[in-house]
Amino acid sequence: MKLAGNTYDRMELAGAFGDLGTLIPFVLGYITLTKLDPAGVLLAFGLGNLAAGLWFRTPVGVQPMKAIGAAAISQGEWVTPGMIWSAGAFTALFWLTMGLSGAIAWVARVTTKPVVRGLMLGLGLSFVLEGLGMMREQPVVAIAGALIVLLLLSSTRAPAMLVLLAFGTLVAFWQQPGLFADLRLFAPALHLPTPRLGGIGAGEMLSGIVLLALPQAALTVGNAIIGMAAEHNEHFPDRPVTVQRLSLSHGLLNAISAAVGGAPMCHGAGAVAGHVRFGARTGGSMVILGLLLAGLGLFYGYAAVRLLQAFPRPLLGTILVFAGVELASMIRDIRGRRPHVFIVVITAGVAIWNVGVAYLVGLLLYYAVRRGLITI
Repeated sequence: MKLAGNTYDRMELAGAFGDLGTLIPFVLGYITLTKLDPAGVLLAFGLGNLAAGLWFRTPVGVQPMKAIGAAAISQGEWVTPGMIWSAGAFTALFWLTMGLSGAIAWVARVTTKPVVRGLMLGLGLSFVLEGLGMMREQPVVAIAGALIVLLLLSSTRAPAMLVLLAFGTLVAFWQQPGLFADLRLFAPALHLPTPRLGGIGAGEMLSGIVLLALPQAALTVGNAIIGMAAEHNEHFPDRPVTVQRLSLSHGLLNAISAAVGGAPMCHGAGAVAGHVRFGARTGGSMVILGLLLAGLGLFYGYAAVRLLQAFPRPLLGTILVFAGVELASMIRDIRGRRPHVFIVVITAGVAIWNVGVAYLVGLLLYYAVRRGLITI
């Protein structure tokens, strides 16, 4: 699809917000439950998206690492900021090593298409289920949001995401009359995050690595690197990315994030699916989102948090549902061979529960079938 002038700009702007359904809940959780500085969190995600847009020149989004984020937020009473930053620093070192050594390329070679497609299907369905759960909180608002997306999804004159964001803003101010007065209390002021890694104790560092970083590894390799490469290259065969380049990107992103007090970050198949679904076609969408997040973090830290908290969760759920459908649709090239379909379905079913475990189960199942240990 070739677009020109203002139409192209509108679609890139709309596509920049295609992953908000994942980004906002994790950002709020990190800030409100684990007490990370909003300046560091928002600046890290801003710099990450900005760097990804300039380096890849396609909508390679940056999102929170889900296993680390879920553990940190759900156990916020004992997970310290030092543990989170330690997990990010270890993650950076790990993926830089995997990329520079070429080990990630070997992992990608032994990972077959049925396993990758199963991960995509499972992750897509998990997005849909999570999104539907969020939509149930306010069904009327959710239905209105879904209708906006369905009616405008192919529109270049009034992109669905931009209309949805405008609708969500109106709903937020209508449901919370004091929101405008709250935001007026926050005047813009430069707030630079301070380096944090120097004050972390040995116990915090070990706990962050063992309890947060290591459980994330299988999820990252399955979704954020191999699955991401497959999803991205399906949409942009003329601008392919390699797993080695994605591994190095993960290392650099997390080194920067840990240094400024941010949260562990990754790329992800779901992120690119969301951005593409709502109109993004170049890295320009990531540059837009990156500049916005960095600006909010540096000048409007807690005001930005207040605004993000006010945005209706059912509309974030709507975004998740459509991103999930886009991601799950990637299985359309798996057809005909019964064993491959079986592997896709089993892998997807496990992936709804845990993507990292699903990756290992899918690999074991594929090679067991190939060697004749299992007959399907």
